[in-house]
Amino acid sequence: MKMTTHHDTSGLTDEQIQTAWEDAYTRFETPEEEIKKFVGRLNKLGQKEWRRDSQIVDIFSGRCNGIRALEKLGFANLEGVDISPNLLSKYQGKAKLYTADCRQLPFEDNSRDIIIVQGGLHHLPKLPEDLEQTLSEIKRVLRPTGRFVMVEPWETPFLRLIHFLSERKLIRAISGKFEAFDTMTRYEAITYFQWINGSSEISALLDKYFNSTYFEKGMGKLFFIGSKK
Repeated sequence: MKMTTHHDTSGLTDEQIQTAWEDAYTRFETPEEEIKKFVGRLNKLGQKEWRRDSQIVDIFSGRCNGIRALEKLGFANLEGVDISPNLLSKYQGKAKLYTADCRQLPFEDNSRDIIIVQGGLHHLPKLPEDLEQTLSEIKRVLRPTGRFVMVEPWETPFLRLIHFLSERKLIRAISGKFEAFDTMTRYEAITYFQWINGSSEISALLDKYFNSTYFEKGMGKLFFIGSKK
C-alpha cells in the first residue's frame, strides 16, 4: 500500500516552498538535538573503525550539523556540499563547504574516503534518474577502498505511525515537533512520497553501484553502508 499525502502547495513559488521548508526544518530540532542524533547514528554505523584522517564529504549538508557531529567524534578532514547557501551559512568552522548540486559533485575522481548523506536523497526531483546520477557521482569520487554511508527515510510501521500522528490537528497543536514534521512533509511531498514509495527502485540502484556491507531498516529509516563496485 502506497503512502500518500493530501497537502496542496499549488500557487506557491519554488522559492516560497523552499523558505517554508527551511523554516520548518529549523523548528523541528535544535542544532544540539540534531548533532546528538547524528552522533548516535554514526556510532551505530561504526565510525569508531574509521581512520581519523579520512577525507570525508557530507552531502546534502543543510545547516551542517552532520559535519559538527563528525567534528565532535574527532574527524577534521571534512567537506560539505549543499544546494542552499542559506543553510550552509549557518556553519562556522574549519570544514570546507561547497554550494553545489550533488548530482555533479565538485571533486576529482577517486579522491575521497567516505561520502555521507543523512536525509538528503529523498529531496531529489526525479526517481530513478536523479538518484542514479547522484550514486554514479558518489562512486566516481570515492577511492577504490572508500565507503558510501546513507541514512534516509524508509517505509516502516513506525514511519506510518509518525505520519498518522502528524496529520492530527490536536497533536500538531500541542507538539511543535509534529507540527514542523507535518510542514516539512507538506512542502516536500512530491519528492518525499516518491522516495518512500520507490523502495524497489532505490534498492536496485544501490545494488548496481555498491556492495552492501550494512543494510538495516528500522524506526522509519534505512541505514546503508556500501563499498564501490
